[in-house]
Amino acid sequence: MKHLLVKINNKLNAQGGFLRAVSVLVGGTAFAQGLTIVALPFVTRLYSPAEFSIFAVYASILGIFTVASCLRFEIAIPIPSEDKEAAILVVLALISNFTISIVISFIIWLFHTEIITLLKQPSLSQIIWLIPLGVFFSGIYTALQYWATRKKNFTIIARTRIVQSVSGIATQILFGIFGGAAWGLVLGQIIKISAGIGKLAKNFWNEANTIIKSITFVQLYTIFKKNDQFPKYSTFDSLANSAGVQLPIIIIATLAVGSEVGYLMIAMQVMAVPIQLIGGAVSQVYLAHAPAAVQEKTITHYTINILENLFKYGVSSLIFIGLVSPILAKYVFGQEWEKVGLIISWMIPWFGFQLIASPISMIMHIVGRQKQMLLLTLSGFILRIGMLYGQFYLNPSYLLEAYAISGGIFYGICYMVFSNAAGLKIQDHILLIKKVVFFIIIAIILGILTASVLRMFEL
Repeated sequence: MKHLLVKINNKLNAQGGFLRAVSVLVGGTAFAQGLTIVALPFVTRLYSPAEFSIFAVYASILGIFTVASCLRFEIAIPIPSEDKEAAILVVLALISNFTISIVISFIIWLFHTEIITLLKQPSLSQIIWLIPLGVFFSGIYTALQYWATRKKNFTIIARTRIVQSVSGIATQILFGIFGGAAWGLVLGQIIKISAGIGKLAKNFWNEANTIIKSITFVQLYTIFKKNDQFPKYSTFDSLANSAGVQLPIIIIATLAVGSEVGYLMIAMQVMAVPIQLIGGAVSQVYLAHAPAAVQEKTITHYTINILENLFKYGVSSLIFIGLVSPILAKYVFGQEWEKVGLIISWMIPWFGFQLIASPISMIMHIVGRQKQMLLLTLSGFILRIGMLYGQFYLNPSYLLEAYAISGGIFYGICYMVFSNAAGLKIQDHILLIKKVVFFIIIAIILGILTASVLRMFEL
């Protein structure tokens, strides 16, 4: 045992302790997400679905703007070989973020009445002024985090994520206890976004203050021109991707009667956990090995092995959750949140396909199919918006179900496109189904039995 521990410790400390730092980062992220989920049953008992609906609209608008607030200069920060160019990119990202935040503030001031009328959310009238603040803090954190990533300061990032989660949840619970309404949820989100900025800023200043003091306008312009492909192309791509997820939520809020989008937000937070933890980890593993597998022409076999494990341990777990959630939701989140369980059930095909499609999506970048990827993203955006409005004119009572189905169709198409890019044929899919069908059946049986037992106790 001692020999094993020494071996593990040596492995973690290899390459300057890089693996240990990455382990800390993953652990910090997992802790932060876990804490958010544990706190949800308390938060949902302090806030109503209507208040969460207002918060969902705010968070969705924020999500669209934040991906572009730094004009994507932040993703260029780890790339340059010299720290000076990277530090200038941080400054460019911060300047862009400040400018975009001011522009958003001006637009809200100029078209405040029209925006509120368009959103059909009178309760958002005052809260909407906090959107520029949220964009501003989010952009600062993102830019400084990429600098820390460049310098491999993963421990600092992990600590800030934990601080973010704790401070954000504490704020929401505190305001909820004292009847803070939707303001409590929004302010908690802003506190969560801004927490950790001080530590990252201090770290950046300590490592780059000499460079920062010597930066000239000529240098800023030179680096801007050198990296102008990021604001030109990456900004549009990220906006399209973010809007495909966030805009339907805003549309549902404007079209639906009641607190539908509040239920949707809680359901999406629950389902995002396995996607981020399992899917995120597998994505990193796949990206690390797939390029070599493509060169060695073993990418198809490698992809099948990845998909097999995702089906066995990921999709089967989601199926179980989908079968028991309609009964458990009201006990976990509170009586008025019972509909969350039904929405989760509708979302199982969506998140099931997303879980197996997202990790292998890296193959599109490896084999140079970025244009096809962008076309797929835009097609998914059109599909989701089209199905929402189509359902609205047919029967507006089932908007959430239509959104969930559209997600399942989109990620189902993504799965077929990505697996095709990895070289999978029809016979490979058949073989894959044979390998995982036992696990799927067991998950279904366990889900049905568990749901039956829970219903017996209800009676």
